[in-house]
Amino acid sequence: MQISLTRQVALVTGASAGIGHAAAKALAAAGAAVVINYNRQAEPAEALARQIIADGGQALAIAADVSQEDEVERLFAETLEAFGSLDILVANSGLQKDAAVVDMSLEDWNTVIGVNLTGQFLCARAALRIFNRQGVREGVSRAAGKIIHMSSVHQRIPWAGHVNYAASKGGVDQLMQTLAQEVSHQRIRINGIAPGAIRTAINQEVTEGAAAEKLLELIPYGRIGDVEDVANAVVFLASDAADYIVGTTLFIDGGMSLYPEFRGNG
Repeated sequence: MQISLTRQVALVTGASAGIGHAAAKALAAAGAAVVINYNRQAEPAEALARQIIADGGQALAIAADVSQEDEVERLFAETLEAFGSLDILVANSGLQKDAAVVDMSLEDWNTVIGVNLTGQFLCARAALRIFNRQGVREGVSRAAGKIIHMSSVHQRIPWAGHVNYAASKGGVDQLMQTLAQEVSHQRIRINGIAPGAIRTAINQEVTEGAAAEKLLELIPYGRIGDVEDVANAVVFLASDAADYIVGTTLFIDGGMSLYPEFRGNG
């Protein structure tokens, strides 16, 4: 199966590093013009845009804080100004501010919910408005638009010490399913991806050395994931090969969400 996203435009939020960076790169490799959103890390986002252009693709890096309504509206307006349309949104921006619940500040709660959940709502709303105006672009995609919400295994698995993060990801799951239920009749496909343990810079402390050995006890498949594992799923869900997949979360976790601690304890 060969996947082509030629003539399509993709916007990836939080794409200056990690999963978002890999997703933007993979979408460009499949032929899409890519908007690489970032908040603070301009250089890696701009470097990726330069690389994609040097390889013959189309790309643009745009700064915006997805938790702020006015910045989201500007981000989507600049996307349309640059490329004229939008076909794919990967709502990927996310962060952690961890603490035991009794020590967690309201500011840290609100910051995580603001980026991880409200930001995904704001971006999805902006994308849906564009998709509704465009309709199905014949010869480009079978759908009027595709949204991929980046969640986490912690939309399902409780995570002590990370209540704001886990709550935000549980919210993302219901956001995705509710939006899919609401708009799928308009030929708009909305799905989610729930990564497990993935090797990224932010996860380096738990994916390297002795900590990695402990982490592997939670992964039945026996390896820690790479960003490309998630990026490949993004490209698939954005393509016509996934045209009948609606309102579904794809867990990319090596089996972590199977609760392997219970093997032999039934």
